[in-house]
Amino acid sequence: MTIDKSRQSLGFGDELEDLDPAAWAKPAAERVKPEEAKKAAEAAGFRSREPALPAPVVKQRRRRTGRNAQFNLKTTPETIEAFTRIADAQGWGLGEAFEKATALLERETLKG
Repeated sequence: MTIDKSRQSLGFGDELEDLDPAAWAKPAAERVKPEEAKKAAEAAGFRSREPALPAPVVKQRRRRTGRNAQFNLKTTPETIEAFTRIADAQGWGLGEAFEKATALLERETLKG
């Protein structure tokens, strides 16, 4: 018995011969300038993901002082601003300023 390994024709041979893939290609679109794209996006209500302004630089207050206990207080923003302003003017860390304020209060209230 002989096995025939030829493929059976599906009837598409003639159509595939005439196939032109270039006929399917879309015409190349003109590239839009970035300025025009930005104006169109803004007009449509899209917002940029780029940050508007750089984040403000916050002065670091970290020092190696040996202080390791935390003490949290609730106070007004004005009091915090005044406290940090005094500490900055003296060149103290916040922990050091608190220790000096405590010593001053102790001296004044326990006097006499």
